[in-house]
Amino acid sequence: MHADGATQNLRQTSGPAQGQPTVGRHEPELREKDQPLWEDIRLLGRLLGDTIRVQEGEAVFAIVEKIRQQSVRFRRDEDADARLELEAVLNSLSHERTIEIIRAFSYFSHLSNIAEDQHHVRRTRSHSHADSGPRPGTMDHALARAAESGIAPARLQAFFAAALVCPVLTAHPTEVRRKSTIDREMEIAELLAQRDRMRLTPAEQADNEAALRCAILTLWQTSILRRTRLKVLDEVVNALSYYDYTFLRELPRFYAELEDALARSDRSGNATELPSFVRMGSWIGGDRDGNPFVSAAVLRQALALQSQKAMTFYLEEVHALGGELSLDARLVSVSTELEQLAERSPDPAPHDATSHTAAPSPESMPASSPPRGPWARRSRAGRRSATPSPTRMSPKSCPISAPCIAP
Repeated sequence: MHADGATQNLRQTSGPAQGQPTVGRHEPELREKDQPLWEDIRLLGRLLGDTIRVQEGEAVFAIVEKIRQQSVRFRRDEDADARLELEAVLNSLSHERTIEIIRAFSYFSHLSNIAEDQHHVRRTRSHSHADSGPRPGTMDHALARAAESGIAPARLQAFFAAALVCPVLTAHPTEVRRKSTIDREMEIAELLAQRDRMRLTPAEQADNEAALRCAILTLWQTSILRRTRLKVLDEVVNALSYYDYTFLRELPRFYAELEDALARSDRSGNATELPSFVRMGSWIGGDRDGNPFVSAAVLRQALALQSQKAMTFYLEEVHALGGELSLDARLVSVSTELEQLAERSPDPAPHDATSHTAAPSPESMPASSPPRGPWARRSRAGRRSATPSPTRMSPKSCPISAPCIAP
């Protein structure tokens, strides 16, 4: 359900009978399935309403509620009188009060969209728990259809070996949200996920609601729009921030799951590791034919920022991996290549030299094929938790290492 439809069912703080979701009487299954969505919307709407009441006063909150109720009457009940009342209220608002009302409903739409996104994740997880087969739109579903069509695993391997998928990021003018706003919305999404996936104690639930309330308050006190125009390099930095919680961590997981699926379908045991066929590109900082502010110097800086993002991620992952793999050469055997790599490490700490292999410097990292075996598989798949943790990845999996930037 989209935010405009969800708005019809915005919670009421005055009683449980009001603001109940309006679901078709002929769809009892839909009501049960979507009940968690309505609960999340009510929770976020209640916290937003409390925030408006405290920050702007009862008068503003009362107007918001009146507009909401009249909108529901007009939209759901086709009440012509409600439309006239709504027009009268809106026409009577001052400029300042109009901005406050717009902000209130804008933030409710954002919060409803967050709840809807989380509900989509919830339904996907529920589908997986039910073991009801691959869903359309997933790689498992595509592989199942390929198998039904008689396409041999070897042919699929050859297809992926030659495939190239190159999504290109661009600084679209309609993306006006600030990164600070996006960060808070992601925090709210994570807090909703905690409530859904964990059995919280009363104290933990209270802490979770307090954190939600704080995030919504921060959103309300943050300007939705920027007051200054972004420079090209600002747009580059903003776009690269998406890599931290999307491509850099999820693409290795995607490759690992795809390879596992291909290995299950290939009973001959000939399934091999797939090459990196998803190569991210970017117009931002490279649009020389359409943006007068993009110069050769800006292009060089954009490429440097992309390289820095990739190398910084690798270094952080390598150092974290060095702390996890505290292997002792007296207990396990290591390859000659790994011993030579450890000897070239810049870490001279004697306790590290005797207990485990230290993390290598970027200069000492060999340009060889990605690691294989169970540890490599673990590094490709990574882990999930309520608090994001480092996700191991092989060098070939880096989505911004490919020369796919637009000229």
